[in-house]
Amino acid sequence: MGRAIGVLVRRYIWVGVVEGTALGEVRRYPAEGEPPVDLRSLTVEEIVARIRESVVALSAAGPVDSVGAGFPGIVRNGVIDESPNLGQFKGERIQDNLAAALKEGGIEAPVTVINHADALAAGIAATRGAMERLVRVWHLGDGVGFGRYPRGEGVWEAGHVVVTLDPKERYCGCGGQGHLESIVGYRAMRLRFLDLEPEEVFAAARQGEPRATEFVKLWHRALAAATATMVHLDGPGRFYLAGPLADFADARRLGVELQEMVKMSPLQGSYFETVPNSHDLALIGAGVTSGMG
Repeated sequence: MGRAIGVLVRRYIWVGVVEGTALGEVRRYPAEGEPPVDLRSLTVEEIVARIRESVVALSAAGPVDSVGAGFPGIVRNGVIDESPNLGQFKGERIQDNLAAALKEGGIEAPVTVINHADALAAGIAATRGAMERLVRVWHLGDGVGFGRYPRGEGVWEAGHVVVTLDPKERYCGCGGQGHLESIVGYRAMRLRFLDLEPEEVFAAARQGEPRATEFVKLWHRALAAATATMVHLDGPGRFYLAGPLADFADARRLGVELQEMVKMSPLQGSYFETVPNSHDLALIGAGVTSGMG
């Protein structure tokens, strides 16, 4: 495997050198210590320009064989069909546009664009020697991403799986009713608890506060329900938890809830594992995927 550049566009723009399954120098925008920037306030052209700037800077240390980028949303054939968390990218032919921008910067390398959670799943597979196995991961952040390696045909927007029929559950970023993200996502929790931050909700639950305790129970049941759906569709196995909210999850509790929802014996045997440094793994996964041609 050659020298690739991995790109991840989520809350920040990360760009890093990937050699084999090792991550080298990484640049981030905004850089640590700089004022935060809401990427939703930037144009597509501004974000592409930031990516090009970082890729060009990293290419000074050696040739670039390929570039892989992970973006949130429905990404198919290099086009972002929909992206509730970065709405300006809806309909964008991002793979072609990014390749053209890099060419203007003097870098003529094949570009691959995939969903950011799929990049994360590929990174987990690559760094754990599991490229021949099925890897699935929930990325828990402002929204909820579901990554699968190898990627299957279809949309795989599992963060929008319906986990409740309650018509009041309308907190999902896409506007749909009853979605997993409507309960588990950071943005959704802030809308639900206008008087508390999500971290405070989980802290209050540990102190036994009734409203918080009931919600944390719902939070785990919702994530277990969505996982049960994946098991019934795709089979049992290990599910990884990653992202800023992964520490909220109690893997043992999720396992117990999942056992209550999956009763057919051939589908039992799933469990949860939390992985740190999800942005590093996603950069590796994006780079590895781009090198697979």
